Amino acid sequence: MLSNRESARRSRMRKQKQLEDLTEEVTKLQSANKNLAEAIKAKEEAMTETEAANGVLRAQMTELTDRLRFLNSILEIAEDVSGLSVDIPEIPDPLLKPWQIPHPIQPIMASADMFLH
Repeated sequence: MLSNRESARRSRMRKQKQLEDLTEEVTKLQSANKNLAEAIKAKEEAMTETEAANGVLRAQMTELTDRLRFLNSILEIAEDVSGLSVDIPEIPDPLLKPWQIPHPIQPIMASADMFLH
């Protein structure tokens, strides 16, 4: 009978220890989940800002392309009127070949740290 009581006490202690371990694991996982949710939110905000900046840059590119077309048309008229040959650069269309960047390629500096903050 004493042996059964001792065995039951050890069993209750094991269950209590297991419950404490699981509770601790839940707390750690909830904390990690909260940190991940905050990191995701920060990345989403950064992405929204980047998309907005990208939209501004696209609008500026469109405006500058229109200006360049206008200036090229003036050069064409001047070429026709004066009879002089003017070298008029071709305007690249990024919509036709978006993979061909119309300017020199700049290296992109990135590190794993920028994704962890």
